[in-house]
Amino acid sequence: MLLTVSKRLEFSASRRLFRREWNEEENRSAFGEESAARYGAGRNYIAWFVFTGAVDPATGMLMNISEIKQRAGAVIDDRYDHKFLNEDNRDFAVAVPTAENVARQLVTDVAPLFHGSGAELTGVYLQETSERSATAFANGNTDGHHEFRFSAARTTMSPHLTQEENEQLFGLAASPHGHGHDYRVRLTVRSRAEDRRVPAHQRVAQCIDSLISEFDHRNLNIEVPGLRGLPMTTEVLTRYIFDRAKESLPIDRVRLHERADFFAEYNLTGQHLLGMQMPFSAAHRLQSYGHSPEENAAMYGKCNNPRGHGHLYVSEATIGGRLDERSGTICNFTEFQEAMRQAVADWNNRHLDLETDEFRQRPSTGENIVQTLWEKVNPLLWGRLQRLRLWETANNRFTLRSGDTPVASGSVFGEKSVAAPDR
Repeated sequence: MLLTVSKRLEFSASRRLFRREWNEEENRSAFGEESAARYGAGRNYIAWFVFTGAVDPATGMLMNISEIKQRAGAVIDDRYDHKFLNEDNRDFAVAVPTAENVARQLVTDVAPLFHGSGAELTGVYLQETSERSATAFANGNTDGHHEFRFSAARTTMSPHLTQEENEQLFGLAASPHGHGHDYRVRLTVRSRAEDRRVPAHQRVAQCIDSLISEFDHRNLNIEVPGLRGLPMTTEVLTRYIFDRAKESLPIDRVRLHERADFFAEYNLTGQHLLGMQMPFSAAHRLQSYGHSPEENAAMYGKCNNPRGHGHLYVSEATIGGRLDERSGTICNFTEFQEAMRQAVADWNNRHLDLETDEFRQRPSTGENIVQTLWEKVNPLLWGRLQRLRLWETANNRFTLRSGDTPVASGSVFGEKSVAAPDR
C-alpha cells in the first residue's frame, strides 16, 4: 500500500510558447496561436504537490501539510507568481514554458526542499486551463493531458443481453427512449524521461476535432457507425475513444467522465478502471493522545480546537476488473454506488473522535481516515479497490493505492472532483 498527501497551490503568470530558432509557421503548428503572443499570454495555474512517506503513529501524519504551503509556496512566490516566465524565470530562458516543462521545473525546484524530512515529493500536477494540464513525476516521466467535452444521447444496453437482462442490469438507463450526458474526456500522452517529445498542438487539435465531430450531439447507439453492435456502456465507450485517439496520437490512457462523480478509464495495457465519488459530512478534532495539550496545540494549530471543527469530505474509490464482453461492464453501477454509500454511512453527520470507534484513541487525520476507509470499502467492492482518495478540503487530498498501482503509472494525480474542480 502506498499513501500520498497532496497540497493544492495557485499562482498567476504569463508565458509565450515559441522557439527562437523556428519560423512563425513551425511555432504555430507546435504551440498554436499563442505562439504569436509576443509579450505573453496569461494563465491562472493550479499546482498539486504530491508527497509520500511513512505515517507517524503518534501524530497520525505523514507530514505537516502546512509545510508544503510554506516551502513550495515560497518557491512559487519567488520564481513563478506574477512573472513573465520567459524573461523573469531563468529556467525558461531557453526551455519553452509548456505545461509539461513548468510542471517538471516545479519538481526540480521543490523536491530538494524536503530531502531528509521523511516526506519525498513524487510529482506535481499542473493545470494550465480546463483543457490543458500536465503531471511531472520525480522519476522524470511526464504526462500531458488534453481535455474536451461533448454532449450525446444513448441507451445503455448490450445487444448480447435480452431486454429483461438489460433492464435488470442498467435500470432506467436502458430505456429505449434514451438519455443524455455532458461528457468530459481526458486524453493523456506519456513522455518518458529519456524522450521528452510531445505531440504538436496542431496534431492534438485535429484528433480532438475529429472525435468531437464523431460524437457531439449524436445518438451514440444509432449515429456512430463504429459503436454499432457493441454494448453501449461507459466502459466500452471509453475503450472506443482510446482506440480512435490511438490512430493519430501516442496515447497512454483515456478517462471519460459521464457525470461529476463517476468516470471510466482505459489505458495502453488494456486495463479498465471505474471511479465513484461519495461525500460525507463529519466533525473532528486533531489531537495526539500521546502528547500534552501544549504539544497538540503546537502540532495541529487551529485544527486542535477543543470544540472541534468539520469538513464536507469527498471520498473517491477506483476499482479495476476484467471487462465482461457480453454485458460491456466490469461491475454493476448501482452496487458500486451503494458500496460507497454504505462505507461512509457510519461517519456521516458524526463527530469522528467522539462518536465512532475507529478514532476514539487514534488521531482523525486525513492519513488515518483514508486508511480506515480502505478497510471498510474494499470488502464491499469485492477486494478490487485500486485507489482511494479523500478530499478534506479543496486544497488537501490524501490518497491510498494498492501495491500493484505504481505512483509513476500516471493515473494517480490530478483528477477532477466535486471537492476540487481543479482535479
